[in-house]
Amino acid sequence: MTCTVMEWLPIFTSPDISGILLESWRCQRRNEGLRLYGYVILENHMHFIAQAERLDKCLSSFKSFTAGRILSHLEEQQAKHLLTRLRFSKRAHKSNREYQFWQEGSHAELVFSDEMMREKLDYIHANPVKRGYVDRAEQWRYSSARSYAGEAGLVEIDQWR
Repeated sequence: MTCTVMEWLPIFTSPDISGILLESWRCQRRNEGLRLYGYVILENHMHFIAQAERLDKCLSSFKSFTAGRILSHLEEQQAKHLLTRLRFSKRAHKSNREYQFWQEGSHAELVFSDEMMREKLDYIHANPVKRGYVDRAEQWRYSSARSYAGEAGLVEIDQWR
């Protein structure tokens, strides 16, 4: 799955904000049966590979929880420019809230084979390398590539074979 911040705003540059995503995954692994196989968090979007009995419910809960916590953090930090952009870009049908954090949809793809799983993991882990942020995927702090390389990651994952 891919989740993108409205207007591709670079909000995940703060460790505190990226930590909210990691905290949500930890909670979902403990309480909702989420199996997290891989992830990468970049400055304005993230990719993750997961499985759950009710993945749609987990995704909805994830997006709702993280949006609320991130918006609260931005308000506390008085990040007026970002909040103005998120207020302006919200959809007309979102009349029940002041801001919209996540773009609509999640760009989900069904993984139906070991080969496809390896392809998707390699793709998401290569994102920071392709962008020139690091030389090797496992150097990116906010990626499960570290776990697959035998290093400690920031959140426990369910390693794929």
